[in-house]
Amino acid sequence: MGEILDTDEMETMRVELEEIGRSIRSSFRLHTSSFRAQESASNEDCENENESYAQEWAAIERLPTYKRLKSSLFNVESGGNDDGQGKRVIDVTKLGAGERHLFVEKLIKHIEHDNLELLRKIRRRIDKVGVKLPTVEVRYKNLCVEAVCEVVHGKPLPTLWNSAKSTLSVLGRLWGSSSREAKISIINDVSGIIKPGRMTLLLGPPGSGKTTLLKTLSGNLNQSLKVTGEIAYNGFKLKEIVPQKTSAYISQHDLHIPDMTVRETIDFSARCQGVGSRADIMLEVSRREKEAGIVPDPDTDTYMKAISVEGLERTLQTDYILKILGLDICADIMVGSAIKRGISGGQKKRLTTAEMLVGPISNLFMDEITNGLDSSTAFQIVSCLRQLVHISNATVLVSLLQPAPETFDLFDDVILMAQGKVVYHGPREHICNFFEECGFKCPERKGVADFLQEVISKKDQKQYWFHKQVPYSYFTVDMFSRKFKESPTAKNLDEELSEPYDKSRSHNTALSFNVYSLSNWELFQACMSREFLLMRRNSFIYVFKTSQLTVVAFVMMTVFLRTRQDIDIFRANYYMGALFYALVILLVDGVPELSMTVTRLAVFYKQREMCFYPAWIYATVSSILKIPLSFVESLVWTSLTYYVIGYSPEISRFFRQFILLFAVHMASLSTFRFLASAFQTAVASLIAGSYAVFLFLLFSGFIITKSSMPVWLKWGFWVSPLSYGEIGLSLNEFLSPRWQKLSNTNTSIGQELLKSRGLDFNGHYYWISLGALFGFSLLFNIGYALALSFLKPPGSSRAIISHDKLSQTHGGEQSHYGPHVEEKSRRSTSGSNKASDEGRMVLPFQPLTLTFQDVHYHVDTPLLILLKRGGHVIYFGPLGHHSSRVIEYFEGISGVPKISSNYNPATWMLEVTSASSEAELCVDFTKIYRDSALYQ
Repeated sequence: MGEILDTDEMETMRVELEEIGRSIRSSFRLHTSSFRAQESASNEDCENENESYAQEWAAIERLPTYKRLKSSLFNVESGGNDDGQGKRVIDVTKLGAGERHLFVEKLIKHIEHDNLELLRKIRRRIDKVGVKLPTVEVRYKNLCVEAVCEVVHGKPLPTLWNSAKSTLSVLGRLWGSSSREAKISIINDVSGIIKPGRMTLLLGPPGSGKTTLLKTLSGNLNQSLKVTGEIAYNGFKLKEIVPQKTSAYISQHDLHIPDMTVRETIDFSARCQGVGSRADIMLEVSRREKEAGIVPDPDTDTYMKAISVEGLERTLQTDYILKILGLDICADIMVGSAIKRGISGGQKKRLTTAEMLVGPISNLFMDEITNGLDSSTAFQIVSCLRQLVHISNATVLVSLLQPAPETFDLFDDVILMAQGKVVYHGPREHICNFFEECGFKCPERKGVADFLQEVISKKDQKQYWFHKQVPYSYFTVDMFSRKFKESPTAKNLDEELSEPYDKSRSHNTALSFNVYSLSNWELFQACMSREFLLMRRNSFIYVFKTSQLTVVAFVMMTVFLRTRQDIDIFRANYYMGALFYALVILLVDGVPELSMTVTRLAVFYKQREMCFYPAWIYATVSSILKIPLSFVESLVWTSLTYYVIGYSPEISRFFRQFILLFAVHMASLSTFRFLASAFQTAVASLIAGSYAVFLFLLFSGFIITKSSMPVWLKWGFWVSPLSYGEIGLSLNEFLSPRWQKLSNTNTSIGQELLKSRGLDFNGHYYWISLGALFGFSLLFNIGYALALSFLKPPGSSRAIISHDKLSQTHGGEQSHYGPHVEEKSRRSTSGSNKASDEGRMVLPFQPLTLTFQDVHYHVDTPLLILLKRGGHVIYFGPLGHHSSRVIEYFEGISGVPKISSNYNPATWMLEVTSASSEAELCVDFTKIYRDSALYQ
């Protein structure tokens, strides 16, 4: 039993408890008053801030419309200014590089979450005032694509013999003879709808026609292929609009200028593509908000206004795209090439995507954009695309080869193709049910995308057959296609296609009817700034060429050094040789223009197909920026050699020689630029350039004089630029006063030399020669522009197919080519079948018995080395069964989310250890690893 306390002890305890209670109540009242004071102060600060913001915004609202669309409230702290806090009115077109970077860093800290929140804020702002976003619905019906192939016997390789036969067949067709051709179907009668606001995945094995379908729908298909069927954007046929500006095809090939940085590449793309409908949307939103008295979120307003201004060299949209695609870490690194060091292959793949995402086009056809990327980065990119599609109602069709399960689950619809036919087109959730109806079931731990690739393959299909009571037989692609056409999904699709699209529903800015986004002058400025940048990057080449020319000039000065003042026919020939050598040097100095032009052609053809700029602007800019180079090199040569060699001392003749050499150098550069654009490849253009130099020298009038040329070859003298250079330089020198000394023939020495060389023209022929050289420059520059405008890219040669392969492709069906080829095909098929029947034999063999005992099978546990950015190790240890050891290690770190069931461990591992996750958790995985038992 407890001990009973007396009265005094109880009274003492009561007093102590009362004192404790009073103390607690006093402390509570003190803290309560403190909390109330802090809350009151916080509310007062918030009210003051809101009042200040409202006053600043009212000042913006009073501005004219043009200035109001460029003015916004910008956080001083985010702008990198430590002078004070709060917001200030800024011009969004004048944001510096540091301000743009810090603003995007503040706006998007965690890529997936913050990007989603930004897009939602933009959409809420637009919906709040009732502005409609432009959307594009792509419909295609009974679409077929055929290629005309040349049938050859033997292997269809591009050998010299096959190329020669192809050339002869072209000549034969001109004379009306029959050709051996066959039509190969690439896409066979496909129909469907790519809807806005839904992510559509295009799956299929290599060679199934995915790339052809993407190019056909985007309007970028090779013109040599025959297309039948209907394609419509919002009810408008492709011929009624400009599909290259309404949609964007993102190629699987990464073609970029290696001498530009990642940021410069994206900035140039953004400048050429313009802002599209963003400016109109921003104008309408701003007008309606002003009428309704709505004050927008300052960060959202700054972002929307900054990406709506057209013609900026540097735009905030570039920093945003760099951030969400993970290219901000290499933004200022050169792209590089196979020779020049630059960014990695995965970063180039993301740069190809960024180049088109930075523009205003929301109708995207993307061809294997995740090749070479890790699963985490691929998931992040597709996740950002999904957010863009669902919130902005964009239209996106993405072709992926083998997407991870978590990436596959991000899509809404799936198109499965095989052998040019559509096996399935519908919601992603129903595709497994469709194949179960066909008798094939996806295993539990099997990725659905991998299952879809294998179930249509003849060698892998059998393992997924799940009807035990029904024997398996190969389910062909045609059977799958017919089964799909009978399904409710296909019938619903046919019903939608049967109802015509109401064109009145289309937004007035959804489709593009103009070939280019900017005016010719703005595109000229953009190309000029880029070419000037590339010239500065390649300044070593031009400095080296000038230095080389200087060295050669010094050598020439020693060879033709002026030592005597004798004026005779011998000295005249001496000077004639020096003049010809100067012409040859300046002609050959333009040869490097061949390789420099060819290396840029691939990128040019890509941007030409995307309608970035017209070819004539590109050609004009390239020609104009090389004029200073010709001026400097001609001036250096003339200044060093003219008076040292001892030409006529009149200053006017010095400048005449300089101007003529300047014209020769310009003609040389334009000639080799034209040859590079016409022959397109490095080997062909180098051969053509060598022949051009040979012919120019041969018909120049120095090696073989004009009077010695046969009559039927004298035309060559008048078409060679060197001839006019020879005429002009000779007349300028030998019609000078010092060469008017009479010779034994009662003619001046100068006239005698000119007559012996067949150059006895009047003095005004100097100006005719100068005009002819400038005319050659203009002519070759025009040819350069025409070649860039109309010639197809190299590599799009005529397709060829072997006779045996054609027989296998067509089988027993009637083919679409001449009767001669059909007869040969039947002979080949029957002959091969007969040979296969008669050629069989049974080899003798002896049956053997194989025995084994105490066999052990071991699987080594692999180790994993996981690095983070900067090369720091964050895990080095055993992987474990199904990555269990790695998962256990990272799940043991406080704050790291648990892995979901059936989630790819590699993707989860890269996600939880990313830089954004590390910053969000406020941890250092490198330090945690060094303190762990694995490291010790």
